[in-house]
Amino acid sequence: MQSNLKRIIGLDVGLRRIGIALSDPLGITAQGLPTLWRKHMKADLAELSRLAREHEAGAFVVGHPLHMSGRESRQGHIVQEFAERLRERSGLPVTLWDERLTTVVANQVLRESGIGLEKRNKAVDQLSAVLILQSYLDAQPPADESTWQDGQQE
Repeated sequence: MQSNLKRIIGLDVGLRRIGIALSDPLGITAQGLPTLWRKHMKADLAELSRLAREHEAGAFVVGHPLHMSGRESRQGHIVQEFAERLRERSGLPVTLWDERLTTVVANQVLRESGIGLEKRNKAVDQLSAVLILQSYLDAQPPADESTWQDGQQE
């Protein structure tokens, strides 16, 4: 009874850290994975490709930082280049997803949770990745249940 459903990995790419989230196999919810502290491009791409294989992911969703006007930011160009290199290295599709206000919301949620500043700083990248991926998942049309049931019966 093997399913063709694949998980999706969501990323919040920063200059020093990459927040990582993983969907469930049905593509309904996102859960955080440990944040990746960046070393250099080659090592970062290798680690993300390894995670995709380990979790049987079929795609990446990468937060695309845009200005509030919708224009691409300087970091947006860097993230676009990173996403292209990730696609080449992993062989998986990579979707850029609007991440405006994600970090602001993540900081607000963590601040309201009452956890200390040090723990909050460690968690913000992971929560940002979860919010990016969950936003993407929520925007997808519902899966065709008959296809899913047929896939489960095989």
